[in-house]
Amino acid sequence: MTYIEKGSSEYVKASIALFFGGFVTFSILYTTQPLLPVFSQEFHVSAVAASLTLSSSTGTLAIMMLAAASLSDQIGKKTVMIASMLFTSILSIMIAFSPNFFSLVLLRTMLGIAAAGIPSLAMAYVAEEFDSQAIGKVMGLYISGTSIGGMAGRIVTGLLTDLFSWRTALFSIGVLALILSIIFTLILPTPKNSIKKELCIKTVIQTYAVHVRNKALMSLIFLGFLFMGSFVTLYNYIGYLLSEPPYSFSQSLLGFLFIVYIFGSFSSVYMGNKADQYGHSFVLNISLALTIAGAVITLMPPVLAKILGVSLFTFGFFGCHSITSAWIGERANINKAQASSLYLLFYYLGSSLVGTFGGYFWTHFHWFGVISFTVTLLTLSYPLIMYAQKN
Repeated sequence: MTYIEKGSSEYVKASIALFFGGFVTFSILYTTQPLLPVFSQEFHVSAVAASLTLSSSTGTLAIMMLAAASLSDQIGKKTVMIASMLFTSILSIMIAFSPNFFSLVLLRTMLGIAAAGIPSLAMAYVAEEFDSQAIGKVMGLYISGTSIGGMAGRIVTGLLTDLFSWRTALFSIGVLALILSIIFTLILPTPKNSIKKELCIKTVIQTYAVHVRNKALMSLIFLGFLFMGSFVTLYNYIGYLLSEPPYSFSQSLLGFLFIVYIFGSFSSVYMGNKADQYGHSFVLNISLALTIAGAVITLMPPVLAKILGVSLFTFGFFGCHSITSAWIGERANINKAQASSLYLLFYYLGSSLVGTFGGYFWTHFHWFGVISFTVTLLTLSYPLIMYAQKN
């Protein structure tokens, strides 16, 4: 087999394309997160209902990733990823014209279906096409794209919402995403090591069953549910906290809060490299401890303490995600796309289910309840990491 090696022109093109893939998908997927208080006010809905504009997307994305991985076996990873990016960008533009809350949630649900192609296949593309010595760094670059995309999408949304409206913000991000999707289409190298297969439901079930029976692999896969569930819960409801007195943040300031994603962009590459050097388990445990510490620091009243805590929380989370993604890609000896899809299924189910359920803790216990819930989820990760390391 021919692998993409560091320093080659294909390495540069593929790295840029994967960065754009992560950027586009996540700049669009999470644009509504800083807008939740705006939706609550404009459409007269609760915090839990407003969170559906996010959880409806991540929920359908989680389910459709399983189908996207199997579909790619038949028509090719590049074809599915290109279609995913183009349709996601077009739907993002359409969402800006939603006439009511129901249509907003419906279109966001459809966006989740369209967006499934990139996150379900990017990890498998990296695992199959790149030289083993480059996997950790390239996976980190892709996840860096997701963090910068998520950051940029939220910041631009906040600024344009204050200057114009949330509709202008979503339209502008959709147009930018469409341009980057066209560039992605032109520069992503065609996969050389994947084998196309006929789509057979029985075979698909058997493929996933192989991974489900692998308890050590499934312990890593379930980490995604805990990591992303806690991450989205904190970010979903901190906007409500900071928009209230004594903070009273404007929409622009709430958007700029997400600039701390730059720490995630750095940590996904840095911690990925450290995991290649010192082992997945050791560095993952450190990243998890930093994530928990960051969450706890946000309980301190000063706004600077909250920003520091969110920064540390974000740094640790993206390190956890990067390391776990690479570990799963190496641990799954066969059917890597399906293994990646299972991880991301749990990852986005955590975003959808836990992120919405976190609204209960905000409503009844305010910020202390949100952080207690988040820290509990993260603490449950330690025994799973230990089990994966020993088996």
